[in-house]
Amino acid sequence: MKSRSVYICEECGASSPRWAGKCPDCGAWNSMEEQPAPSKSATNAARRAASGSVIAPTATPIPLNDVTTTEQPRISTGIGELDRVLGGGMVRGSVVLLGGEPGIGKSTLLLQALGRMASSLGNVLYVSGEESLRQMKLRADRLSIDTDALLLLCETSVEAILHHAERQNPAVLVIDSIQTTTVNTLESAPGGVAQIRESAATLIRHAKATDTPIFLVGHVTKEGSLAGPKVLEHMVDTVVYFEGDDQHAYRLVRATKNRYGSTNELSVFEMTGEGLRPVENPSELFLSQRSTGTPGSVVVCAVEGTRPLLLELQALVIASQFNTPTRVAEGIDRNRLSLLIAVLEKRGGMGFGNADVFVNVTGGVELSEPSADLGVIAAMASSHRDTPIDPKTVIIGEVGLGGEVRPVSRLDRRLIEAAKLGFERAIIPSRQMDAARSVRKEIAGLKPVGVSNIHEALVALFA
Repeated sequence: MKSRSVYICEECGASSPRWAGKCPDCGAWNSMEEQPAPSKSATNAARRAASGSVIAPTATPIPLNDVTTTEQPRISTGIGELDRVLGGGMVRGSVVLLGGEPGIGKSTLLLQALGRMASSLGNVLYVSGEESLRQMKLRADRLSIDTDALLLLCETSVEAILHHAERQNPAVLVIDSIQTTTVNTLESAPGGVAQIRESAATLIRHAKATDTPIFLVGHVTKEGSLAGPKVLEHMVDTVVYFEGDDQHAYRLVRATKNRYGSTNELSVFEMTGEGLRPVENPSELFLSQRSTGTPGSVVVCAVEGTRPLLLELQALVIASQFNTPTRVAEGIDRNRLSLLIAVLEKRGGMGFGNADVFVNVTGGVELSEPSADLGVIAAMASSHRDTPIDPKTVIIGEVGLGGEVRPVSRLDRRLIEAAKLGFERAIIPSRQMDAARSVRKEIAGLKPVGVSNIHEALVALFA
């Protein structure tokens, strides 16, 4: 008897009886994967469950005012910067999905965290479906981890993993990675949509039933998103991404979803021979190799969660050798760069029609908030005029299409951070001068200069 198969989209989980180059539901290209079709018995059981014929009530509705809440203590990972991203530590029964490119440091960071938690919490379990025990031992030796409370297991079967977890009762469980796990009741291959979804659901049920916090390591696609069905990110409590590349020693850990904390927190780590080292003062580190007196170099201040970051932003404007000028943006959105070039041409009186423009944020940091707009304008103007900007000046402000400089959030924290690092002048929106005066004691030595449009900003910078 010929076995039937269906095609399931790896992005959204939609199924189709035949292959298609483009998913009819989410529109993703080349995402349809062939998998065995479920048996008739399983299909009939699912149909009966959906109709309610086999469902028995297991809970009763409770009035809102009768629900009691208690503040649960956080479980520290032993790494302050990781705790910051998680909202102060792990919550019992929570499931954290950690994604990132291969070799960026996901396994290294989790092994470091488990090594520290083992000394304070007791047994912790690290399950790997990609590495052997010897490979994990070699990494642990390199990280100087020496404890019998850290248990290692090479296994891909979810049923076997939960059997060992029930026997050992670990304080924390790590699954590396969710793409390698399988559920025995499914016939599809590891890494498929059905396997990832069912494996994650089974592990999440175990976490909620036993109050065991779980880390799930996830692969990413070439576009940078987590591999597998999008529903995986909705199932877990926290989604954390590793950012960075092999060209920089810095790794950024950012939370994009957190049911127990802020979704805008950012932590910085430095990759060393002994593992990932937390960076307590990222601003000082990012500016340590800055070259002063160079045209096109400015300092901007961004806020990630509760942390202000001072970063060097560089621009290079040169005459184009082609009919179509080149626009390259590293660390900022390319469309945003095109918008700011148009504003500077129209409102600042500078021509870039025959010029190539290159903008880069040093350190491999991605800036998403608009507070760096005025810094981009200043850097391009500095390079265009071939005139350096005072290295003791920090530039903060959003720029509108009319050339106006708009207010930004948390200006007080940005100014305090700039004052700590020895900056003497800050170009800020004129509407926020009162906010700057409210912290004048904390920013002694830093002079705020208010500007209402980019013309006033250029005059203040190059006068």
